[in-house]
Amino acid sequence: MSTTPTLADMLGQCTSTALHLEMRDGYGYSSPGYLAWRDNIAFDRTEFDAPWVKLIKETVGRGVVVRRARIVSEPASAYIRYEHSATPYANLAGGELVRWLPRQKASDLALPGNDFWLFDDRLVRFGFHSGEGEATGHEDRDDPAVVKLCQTAFEAVWERGVDHQDYRAL
Repeated sequence: MSTTPTLADMLGQCTSTALHLEMRDGYGYSSPGYLAWRDNIAFDRTEFDAPWVKLIKETVGRGVVVRRARIVSEPASAYIRYEHSATPYANLAGGELVRWLPRQKASDLALPGNDFWLFDDRLVRFGFHSGEGEATGHEDRDDPAVVKLCQTAFEAVWERGVDHQDYRAL
């Protein structure tokens, strides 16, 4: 029986780069972190994000560069404002590099139809989401044309993006 590797498995096998492009204005509105932020309730981000931070620290510790680019609408949705506030705890703490690109600056870029991870410039994992932002599945592709599309799209977004510390979610 064949099993689909988890994201953690894929990061564990990565040897040089892991690139993640996010293009939605909301994800997982049922997330405990988002709900606490939305309702202004105290929430221990450090404990909540610990498994992800540990995984990214291990990945970066092996010499893998992990970059995340986010295309966002402005003014930003409540979820994006939450995500921006959580980025230091969830992403930067592990060693990810994060940039933000206002959607209006991406109009002339060729982008794939879904968010994706690109591992070592050889394997793409597309992530699928419902209209409400909940994850519904994924698909792995290693077709060179698909890899090239995602690689080119990510680098174009990255080049135009604003480093997290300089971006202000509106």
